[in-house]
Amino acid sequence: MSLQGGSQAPERGAKLFKVLTGGALLLVVLGAFTMLQRRAEYRTLAEETETLAIQTVGVIHATPEAGEEDLVLPGTMEAFVESPIYARTNGYLKKWYHDIGSRVQKGDLLADIDTPEVDQQLSQARADLATAEANAHLSEITASRYTELLKTDGVSKQEVDNAAGDLAAKRAIVQSEEANVHRLEEMKSFQHIYAPFSGVITRRNTDIGMLINAGNTGSAEQLFFLAQTSPLRVYVRVPEIYANTIHAGLGGYLEVTQYPGKKIEGKVVRTAEAIDLATRTLNTEVDVPNRDGTLLPGGYAQVHLEVKVTGSRLQVPVNALLFRSEGLRAVVVDANHKIHLRQITVGRDYGTNLEVLQGLDPKDWIVLNPEDSLEEGQEVRVKEIAMNTAAPAPGKPQTPTPGSNK
Repeated sequence: MSLQGGSQAPERGAKLFKVLTGGALLLVVLGAFTMLQRRAEYRTLAEETETLAIQTVGVIHATPEAGEEDLVLPGTMEAFVESPIYARTNGYLKKWYHDIGSRVQKGDLLADIDTPEVDQQLSQARADLATAEANAHLSEITASRYTELLKTDGVSKQEVDNAAGDLAAKRAIVQSEEANVHRLEEMKSFQHIYAPFSGVITRRNTDIGMLINAGNTGSAEQLFFLAQTSPLRVYVRVPEIYANTIHAGLGGYLEVTQYPGKKIEGKVVRTAEAIDLATRTLNTEVDVPNRDGTLLPGGYAQVHLEVKVTGSRLQVPVNALLFRSEGLRAVVVDANHKIHLRQITVGRDYGTNLEVLQGLDPKDWIVLNPEDSLEEGQEVRVKEIAMNTAAPAPGKPQTPTPGSNK
């Protein structure tokens, strides 16, 4: 019995060792599998994180323009002559004769001012003048008598000289008082306000009973605004690249929204003969007749100048450009999804769109609403945006285009 029990003990130990060894191996296999699985998950997460870290941008194509057309620019219509009318004397407005929209001729009476203070000053000045004239007359009689008495040695030469000097002084006082009277008479004449030129009243800033102060001390002192509306001046800003083609006598016409399809003839009369440093444009004046008064000062017009614009030109939305200190830039994405900041030259401003003369190609993908943080060579993901005003792309490159999100 003892021998049989001793042989079973090693067998049990061997079985237990095998079970423990198998369990350990199983644990090692499970641990290795778990580690490999987690490493794969970490790698996948890292790849997804890296992919999501790449910025997505919307891209569009530039719109090609017509091959040849007139130079069309926005313009603002202004009165040929416009002047605020001020009072030149103090008082109260007694009456006005023309309201806004009234067409007046040069010399027409616009308003009357009641000037009680000026009237009193004028009365006093005339009385002072009469006093000065009386004193001068008396001095003249005295000087004449002294001169006759000197012939008989009735007075001394000094007394005659004193009388002559007093007469000269009294005559100077008379001249001074006459000048003061003339000044007040001129002030009195300013109580009547006349139109300095023919035109239309565009503003009336006064009414009966208002206190009127002389001079242009503020906008509140402006009584009327008078504008000469025939002809009209239309100012346009011509891009620098076209400046050499603009000259006095150049023909053109206007188009306004109030009269669709109507062409209003005009011509260039003068230019600033200098490029504006801020806008890089040439300020140009176009005059158009307005005898019937249908065009209104301050209105907007499209000015067509008889300058044929040729060459390859594109249009891009204003929100597709970056305004930086080094100049205007467009953000372009290449076939490898890399960002490039492209320097461009702009032409005409259409409001929401700009004409691009240099720097872009019709095949370029342009980033819409680019962020200032975008840098040269940065990798991005792209999404093409359909623009209503955009023309179909002229063609796509043979290499993989950035229009794909793959």
